Amino acid sequence: MKILLITPPFTQLNSPYPATAFLKQFLAGKGEKVNQKDLGLDLFLSIFSKNGLERVFVHSRDNKEKLDRQCRKIESASRRYINCIESVVSFLKTRESGLAYLICRDGFLPVGKRLSQAVDLEWAFGTTGVIDKACYLSTLFLEEISDFIRKRIIPDFGFSRYAERLALSATFFEPIHQALQQNNSFLDEIISESIHRYLDQEQPNLVGFTIPFPGCLFGALKSCMVIKQRDTSIKTVLGGGYVNTELRELESTLIFQYCDYITLDQGELPLLRIIEHLKDEKNLDSLVRTYTCIENEVQYWPGTEKDVVPFADSGFPDYEDLDLHEYLSIMELTNPMHRLWNDGKWNKMMVAQGCYWQKCSFCDTSLSYIKDYDTVGAETLVNRIEQLIAQTGLTGFHFVDEAAPPSVLKNLAIELLNRNINISWWTNIRFEKNYTPDLCRLLAKSGCIAVSGGLETVSDRLLDLMNKGVNLDKAVSVLSSFNRAGIMVHAYLMYGFPTQTEQETIDALEIVRQLFENSLIQSCFWHRFSLTAHSAIARNPKAYQVKITGSEKGTFAWNDLYHQDPKGCEHGDYANGLEKAVYNFMHGIGIEYNVASWFDFRTVPSTISPEFVSLLTKSTPKTSKAKEHHQVLWLGDKPQLLIPHPGRSKKNRTASCKLIINGDHSDISIKSDEQQCRWILEILDSATPASGVLLTVKQVAAAYEQKFDQSFELLKNSSQWQKLERNGLIYI
Repeated sequence: MKILLITPPFTQLNSPYPATAFLKQFLAGKGEKVNQKDLGLDLFLSIFSKNGLERVFVHSRDNKEKLDRQCRKIESASRRYINCIESVVSFLKTRESGLAYLICRDGFLPVGKRLSQAVDLEWAFGTTGVIDKACYLSTLFLEEISDFIRKRIIPDFGFSRYAERLALSATFFEPIHQALQQNNSFLDEIISESIHRYLDQEQPNLVGFTIPFPGCLFGALKSCMVIKQRDTSIKTVLGGGYVNTELRELESTLIFQYCDYITLDQGELPLLRIIEHLKDEKNLDSLVRTYTCIENEVQYWPGTEKDVVPFADSGFPDYEDLDLHEYLSIMELTNPMHRLWNDGKWNKMMVAQGCYWQKCSFCDTSLSYIKDYDTVGAETLVNRIEQLIAQTGLTGFHFVDEAAPPSVLKNLAIELLNRNINISWWTNIRFEKNYTPDLCRLLAKSGCIAVSGGLETVSDRLLDLMNKGVNLDKAVSVLSSFNRAGIMVHAYLMYGFPTQTEQETIDALEIVRQLFENSLIQSCFWHRFSLTAHSAIARNPKAYQVKITGSEKGTFAWNDLYHQDPKGCEHGDYANGLEKAVYNFMHGIGIEYNVASWFDFRTVPSTISPEFVSLLTKSTPKTSKAKEHHQVLWLGDKPQLLIPHPGRSKKNRTASCKLIINGDHSDISIKSDEQQCRWILEILDSATPASGVLLTVKQVAAAYEQKFDQSFELLKNSSQWQKLERNGLIYI
């Protein structure tokens, strides 16, 4: 049996969305023949080519509606767009410097609305950042064309979504079905061409589609239509994040005109059981977390609670048949932290499955992707990292965890340093107390360049109501630790949480302003609170003083719940001001403004002191306080022991020994007698990542006191020891 796994349009352009790669690794390990395709990337490359743009402008001319000023300008320059497109796409794949100079040259790219507004690029890129500047200009150029396609041909077109509005809160499938039955759009034609090509190449018996977002549903179903029209014997299956959260109460039989199976939660075992069933090896009742339609009735095959693949056998991608050279680096914003999602090619993997916290009241804590927490040892994780580097040639990693556990990241960092593996990596975390100054230094040393995490409402009252497990003081302390370690931070922000007042909203924006002002965050994004059916709030709305309204279940999707918040303010009024403010903050603009100036109506003044964040930052320790159970780790180079010339007196020689340490900016000198210098050198040798078993502070203290018959506290509080702490000696 041959299996084909497809990522439908659109997810991302810079790296493969990892779901099919995770599934392929598992199924191939079971001896199955599996291939994968990124339909979104293939569609993009088909459209944004000379032939593709020729077709775009032909379809536009068939549209008899009057051109607006911007579209008329683009159509009049259509030949220039067609002539430039392949150079632009080639550059975004390769970052070739020769093409960069060409793209940055005045007159090469036709200038539309977006490019005409790209001002002060020297501020963003300087005079030498030609590669980055060309990437930014190229992205704007592609977005000009995307705007044109959306206005003239496909209203639902976008780089990261297609017909998303149809899937958002789609409680009934009928509207989607009606849209699917309409005449094919220009994009549908290209989908059909690609699907036929895949079927010719792979000759699959089973085709699986991952649907991570609402904007992927329509493209997946269009693809299923093409497959069914060509060969009804080919079975199709849907799964992924959208399905897992939205289709848990599925009753619609209509969707099964397009697919044969729909699976929930972790997809490895459901797919394997479907394959075994199709091979006649197992009966239908062996299926796991799978919907089927039998005699025009939806049936669900739950399996058992034990039907979960351990993380040791999942969460690790196989990119073998995805050409990573075809992916593009897109730069939508010049902000260096925000760029990571789209700019650069990243190996995607996980360090843990699920969430170790599982308590946030707004989160889908009852669903498997949150509650089924599992992880593996650091040695296994680094083995996987080495395998991916060998397969892809890439040394950049994005760990796509719900919230990477600090204990796992600590062990991962030590193992990376132990093996001398140089990678850059970033991940999503919780801003919790275990991210101490010294742990942040360790993570940075291992290659961590950025983290993202939820600051949410930046209000202690609301953070407590959310059950986030952090308060504002501690969050600022953690942000300070990341900042001092040179790790960038992206903050997820939320407004409209139940009972949130206008005062709390304005105060939250003021704190965010100060976080930017003090360089504690580099980028952020506001989203409005959405009540979901699988959250603690939905299970007990009275505790959060909200009333659920209009949440009657349909027969298709059910997740987002309408609700009233009688205790809160009119949350929608603040959306534009909040978004406008942080967009400017990310560009270094308007940080000195009064936050009220971002709104087009009168607001209450902030009650937050202008020095609130800076005072918290100043009170945050730069190094971690040593506790007895902490392990001692040395991140610096091996010190050089300098002993005075033998001709000097024994007294002078023993009193003036030195340990010379290569610092980041200058050498550091530790002076003491020879016996103590040799003991420190011995301790630092035993505290390196390669030592195997790290000593605790208590063990180091005992060793010192046994050796020198004096309190370790005297040494630990000395200026010499503190030099070590500032230059690579950490406690974790």
